[in-house]
Amino acid sequence: MQLQTPTPERVFHALGDPTRRAIMQHLSIGPISVSRLSEPLHMTLAAVVQHLQVLEESGLVRTEKAGRVRTCHIDPTGLSVARQWIEDCRITWERRLDRLGDILAEPPTD
Repeated sequence: MQLQTPTPERVFHALGDPTRRAIMQHLSIGPISVSRLSEPLHMTLAAVVQHLQVLEESGLVRTEKAGRVRTCHIDPTGLSVARQWIEDCRITWERRLDRLGDILAEPPTD
């Protein structure tokens, strides 16, 4: 359940925590139930659910409930937001460095 529109701030906040990055790593293999996800993390189910809530709100993860089992999946929406932000920054810095290169290549004026 994604509550709000993903923003770079939310995505990078979510990825700033090592536990949430570990959750994303586990989910990169494929969908997994919340209970199975909590096993290798050595934390309570409640703690995993709190981390998943942050990941869901950032648009990085979505969960689905079928009966009593809640399954988690990677949601590409949040990753797209991060990718676009990184790409925008890359373009900006390449332009700045190109301008700096042009300035440094100019012959000195006396």
